[in-house]
Amino acid sequence: MADDSDKIEQKVVLVTGPSGAGRTTAIRVLEDIGYEVIDNLPLSLISRVLSGPALGRPLALGVDVRNRDFSTEMMLQVIEDLREDHTHEVEVLYLDCSRDVLIRRYSETRRRHPLAPAETPDHGITREIELLIPVRGRADVLIDTSELSPHDLKDEIMRWLSESGAENLAVSVHSFSYKRGVPRGLDMVLDARFLRNPHWEADLRVLDGRSAAVADYVAADERFDEFFTRVSELVEFLIPAYGEEGKSHLAIGFGCTGGQHRSVALTERLAKTLAQKGWQVSIRHRELERRAEAGLASNKLG
Repeated sequence: MADDSDKIEQKVVLVTGPSGAGRTTAIRVLEDIGYEVIDNLPLSLISRVLSGPALGRPLALGVDVRNRDFSTEMMLQVIEDLREDHTHEVEVLYLDCSRDVLIRRYSETRRRHPLAPAETPDHGITREIELLIPVRGRADVLIDTSELSPHDLKDEIMRWLSESGAENLAVSVHSFSYKRGVPRGLDMVLDARFLRNPHWEADLRVLDGRSAAVADYVAADERFDEFFTRVSELVEFLIPAYGEEGKSHLAIGFGCTGGQHRSVALTERLAKTLAQKGWQVSIRHRELERRAEAGLASNKLG
């Protein structure tokens, strides 16, 4: 029989990441979906805040390098101490972003970087990214905001941290192009470039993997069935294993040359397979979304 003293009393989400990556937006979203939030809380005060009576709702604490007592070592110690305290369910939400995008965001807002008040922002951005590398490695939920709008970021946070889906491990399936690199934050990456490519069929080239014609063409490859069966069996094995380890999500990526046909078809099929078996699944087609956004921007300019 379990000891009542080991009963989880409070869910705590530590929200961190480099300045300009979306931490403030994330804090506001968590507040909107029912979290009690405290931003810019000094690390030395976290244990005092959590020593009080448990709240009736989850707690989100915003922590970044602007905190007067911040250090990488202290941040890591706080994370470990909370994880060893079995009365708290602790998750680290890390908002990541590429260096180039952070520099662009700072140039657009003309803000000074907290680690480079008398220098150009790129110096502070480089220092902060290096400072946070160990913290990033402890993240339970890692969201790369480089290509996300505030609305997209809100959707991602709700997908992983909304209380309505807290009892089920969430799965996200992504498609991408290797030409643009592997998306950050994926737990599993699968290369679909060995399958025959619809790009070389004139009738299929303009379509994408969401169309039945492209999906059927990809599935007709003699290697497809065995590949998909093995992948789906592995994923179905890993989902409960991740859950037993206290993970809240599993992110899977399929990559191909252009991110339009094979990876999209596989993403759609795996997501459908998992959803039919009762798992909470979301889909992200990185290249298709980029093209759609570029088309909207072009229409507005026109």
